[in-house]
Amino acid sequence: MRYFAVLLPMKDANKSQEFRAQHLAFLAAQRNSGQVVVNGKFVDGSGGLVIYRAESFANCEALVKADPYIVEGARKYEIFEWEAVWADNGT
Repeated sequence: MRYFAVLLPMKDANKSQEFRAQHLAFLAAQRNSGQVVVNGKFVDGSGGLVIYRAESFANCEALVKADPYIVEGARKYEIFEWEAVWADNGT
């Protein structure tokens, strides 16, 4: 599996608020399935970040395009393949 950092910059603040519950439910389902590692919003309100696990860029993009925020035009997206380096803290 590969990791992808997905930026979700704000496109339409009203739609973002309107479809927030659906977006969060989508992300929860993706976390439960192991496709999303972590997600969160930027505190300045400019958007958010999702780290996906996927086989390929195309698989990640298919997931991103299924997010209600993208489907409904609330957010734009940018996908970057990410070579994660995890802390080795002995646990």
